[in-house]
Amino acid sequence: METYTFLQHYWWLVISLLAAILVFLLFVQGGNSMLFCVGKTEEERKLLVNSTGRKWEFTFTTLVVFGGAFFASFPMFYSLSFGGAYWLWMIILFSFVLQAVSYEFQGKIGNLLGRKTYQVFLVINGVIGPFLLGAVVATFFTGSDFLINKSNIGDLAMPTICQWGSQWHGLDILSNFWNIALGLAIFFLARVLGALYFINNIDDEELTAKIRRSLIWNTILFLVFFLGFLIRTLLADGYAVDPNNGIVFMQPHKYWINFIEMPIVLIVFLVGVVLVLFGIVFSIFKRTFDKGIWFAGIGTILTVLTLLLVAGYNNTSYYPSYSDLQSSLTISNSCSSLFTLKTMAWVTIWVPVVIAYIFYTWRKIDVRKISSKELDEKNNSSY
Repeated sequence: METYTFLQHYWWLVISLLAAILVFLLFVQGGNSMLFCVGKTEEERKLLVNSTGRKWEFTFTTLVVFGGAFFASFPMFYSLSFGGAYWLWMIILFSFVLQAVSYEFQGKIGNLLGRKTYQVFLVINGVIGPFLLGAVVATFFTGSDFLINKSNIGDLAMPTICQWGSQWHGLDILSNFWNIALGLAIFFLARVLGALYFINNIDDEELTAKIRRSLIWNTILFLVFFLGFLIRTLLADGYAVDPNNGIVFMQPHKYWINFIEMPIVLIVFLVGVVLVLFGIVFSIFKRTFDKGIWFAGIGTILTVLTLLLVAGYNNTSYYPSYSDLQSSLTISNSCSSLFTLKTMAWVTIWVPVVIAYIFYTWRKIDVRKISSKELDEKNNSSY
């Protein structure tokens, strides 16, 4: 039993880490959303697209791995969210398909839609992807409208145990202001990270000067929405779980209590916040500083990781139902079998190897900054 409990917590840690890495990698989407904001000429937009084009596969692959890991470790969430809130997930996935199509075809000779149309596709993904993913994460704290009835498994006519409460099938989460607030916070964070990445990756003084200016107002908007959501979450009632009988109930200041009762998580959270602010502030006020993406990126991973740990650890429902509290999902009532968790745990041994490979290939790709001169000399721009 202790092994099973340990594996449940271990896999929530793995899922949270993958989600945190995914949020960091959304700098690709954030950068693409700025194509027409800072890229005033075709040459500037070409630089921006080729810069993010070097990394978009990392984001797409991480999204797929995240979904697969969630399915393997917590199949109840996968069945409920992807099966019930399918309109929401279809829009998210379609936007990422638009991204892949855009990178593949906009540089092809004789494409029917034209380069600018494919750049618009990138902007659509850059806006919709981060915003909706942020809104989904917000429901881990605000709750969703669903019902679970496991007795339906014996119903031969309709053996469906998960039922979404709204006919909007996921789009109803946008009726909650706080879901929208975190969605906007993640959107502007992605733009901040995208700007920091451009500063680190592009060798063009005029373009990077405009990017640094855009960094200021994107940071302000990010802080407004993120701090608003964070303060509301820490002060609001949270979805607690009685460890003795598994009953879910509302507990005042639950997420603040989780931080206090898990001081290591709180410390890591504060370190992450400081790193994000350090990377942003130095990039704004020190014109020669171009390493902000690394500080802000690591800080983003630590911050998102700890927020998700607070949402699932310490007897908390990580995917609560506000329409039926006892249908809420916890890491104990929605996980896979002991055999599955134990078998899959061996796979995670390779995670450090994969991370090392990503770091190595990242450094090889970015051995020098991208410039207009380089694109003209090679005359083989991919995008």
